[in-house]
Amino acid sequence: MNEETQNYFDGYLLLAILSLMAISCITLLQTGLGSSFFMKQLVWFGLSLVVVGVICLGDFYQIRKVTPYFYGFGILLLIGVIVAPESIAPMRNGAKSWFVIQEKISIQPSEFMKVFLILMLAATIAKHAEKRAVGLVPGDLFLLLKLGLVAALPVGLTLLQNDFGTSLVMLVIAASLVFVSGISWKIIMPIVSTAVFAVAGLVGVFFYKAELLLLVLDEYQLNRIYSWLDPAGNAQDIGYQLQQSLLTVGAGMLFGNEEGVPVPEVETDFIFSLVAGRYGYIGGSILVMLYFVIIFRMVKISIYNADHLFESLICVGVIGWLSFHVFQNVGMVIGLLPITGIPLPLLSYGGSSVLAMMIGLGLVLNVSLKTKKFMFSD
Repeated sequence: MNEETQNYFDGYLLLAILSLMAISCITLLQTGLGSSFFMKQLVWFGLSLVVVGVICLGDFYQIRKVTPYFYGFGILLLIGVIVAPESIAPMRNGAKSWFVIQEKISIQPSEFMKVFLILMLAATIAKHAEKRAVGLVPGDLFLLLKLGLVAALPVGLTLLQNDFGTSLVMLVIAASLVFVSGISWKIIMPIVSTAVFAVAGLVGVFFYKAELLLLVLDEYQLNRIYSWLDPAGNAQDIGYQLQQSLLTVGAGMLFGNEEGVPVPEVETDFIFSLVAGRYGYIGGSILVMLYFVIIFRMVKISIYNADHLFESLICVGVIGWLSFHVFQNVGMVIGLLPITGIPLPLLSYGGSSVLAMMIGLGLVLNVSLKTKKFMFSD
């Protein structure tokens, strides 16, 4: 009886990622904004694939050792954006989240902080599980406190940047890792119930006296809620973008329609409306199915390929990150959810978002690159 080892790599996941990249490039060429967005996106995709190749050569033992340094570096970048003068970090769409190098290169540190947060939360849970038994109430409370502190700092700093959408994504990432950390549901359920009641209370306040929400939201964010609830009634101002998006998606019908209506910033947050308008319900469904394939493959990798808890938790964090981005972006484009400025992964134009997401997916692909053992082989 012989035992043979063979390297395994999830080609289906990589193929789905490359398919999204191809759709992104084709769609950007159809925006009518010229070839500049297409060329820049092509450069970012090329760079991100090189980065993924480097990540796949990395060792998770070493990655875990340097994780605190990555996290600290990310926190410093978030603070730097806040304190930097507007000549370096200007306001964009009501948020101060970007470093601008010259005029053509922009970096959004909060996108990369999502990766650092996943790594830090995963390392914290793994280290706790190695030293203490998970499932005991005192230990679970201590773990929850540590995870809360790790997540609170980047969430708070992005809120100070007035970037509510990114803060929400970080909270979802933290929640997804808390749910699989082994913490007792006796602790988790009261927290979830409190959050649900808090959201319900905010909804009640909005319909009773919306002006009170200005205590926790700014006017720009409140206007986004108004435009979401009544895009047609606000079509001349705050609801114009959403109204145009709904008209474009509706005009696509089943098989698509080349004669769409102009949508502001269609190349970024509203690129799904262009896909649905051009290729109809069929094209939009195929796009969503590609995301399902990516999520399914990542779930499989986290269960069957991860050798250690740290690796599995990284996969869970990336799954939560990508899933929420897709759910929120598609939901806001078709009017089911408020507009938050969250891009559609690997489809929306943008350097920082593309590179950060590919770093996360590169970590998952690294987990998939494991050695399988075969018995009775030749």
